[in-house]
Amino acid sequence: MKTITLPGVPLPAPVVMLGLMRIAEKSDAEIRDLVNAARESGIDFLDHADIYGGDWHRSEARFADALRLTPSQRAEFTIQTKCGIVPRMPTYQDTYYDFSYEHVVSQVEGSLRALRTDYLDILLLHRPDALMEPDEVARAFDDLERSGKVRAFGVSNHTPGQIALLKTAVRQPLIVNQLQLSLTHAPLVTHGMASNIATLDQSVSRDVGTLDYCRLNGITIQAWSPFQIGDGSGVFLGSPAYPELNALIDSLAASYQVPPLAIATAWLTRHPAQFQVVLGTTNPARVRQAALGSDLPLTRPEWYALLRAAGHRVP
Repeated sequence: MKTITLPGVPLPAPVVMLGLMRIAEKSDAEIRDLVNAARESGIDFLDHADIYGGDWHRSEARFADALRLTPSQRAEFTIQTKCGIVPRMPTYQDTYYDFSYEHVVSQVEGSLRALRTDYLDILLLHRPDALMEPDEVARAFDDLERSGKVRAFGVSNHTPGQIALLKTAVRQPLIVNQLQLSLTHAPLVTHGMASNIATLDQSVSRDVGTLDYCRLNGITIQAWSPFQIGDGSGVFLGSPAYPELNALIDSLAASYQVPPLAIATAWLTRHPAQFQVVLGTTNPARVRQAALGSDLPLTRPEWYALLRAAGHRVP
């Protein structure tokens, strides 16, 4: 498993990580099997959020219930969680976002209790809060760092401008930006290849240079929904909507003697930005298959051929 270094995070970070959004209804044994499959594949980096599981901290608590980690076992994992979304629940009529000092600190306290740990390795702000006041976020981050409750910080789904605004007050490095990215949903990557080409939709900027900004500022991009079609209609692997892409993936899989899922992973991990791929599956076999692509040496012609077969323009 290829690894990278994240500032303030003690363990090397694998380029494939395990997302635990969908474990709330799984049994303890199923959760253990999933996490064990990840560990056996070199994945010790876990992604949570306070809203995962349909109620506050439910998936975090299910993880802790199933694993029951001792302090020494806890230290073998990098545990990341997110806060800032207040979802529609029985208590709340509609979703909104909250980066206030009180909300951030209280949600971290809730995550620590649910996860049965004294500290978080990384805390991400989940989705941008239009009412954000950078000084409040900075005060929350300072208190959480000073108390030892959070070691490192980042964001999710943020633009360069939003990150720059946070950095006017936040003194800690923002080390991660978690963003939707897959072979079939790749405006982060493909816009820059087709910029200023008339009448081409791909030339329209939808991310205002997020990839380049993150690379220039030492921010690691974590790719969520790495195998999903961009419109959320399902995975592209095996989809009749992408016959050319799947034919090429199958051919490369046979050539490299790996499952097709490994090729889809390798397309992301081959990029020099050193993306981390967030696996959302609860199937241990799929975790193992994806992990095989972590350092697969796709050639430049193969990487670009996959991009083209996914429907993107290579001018």
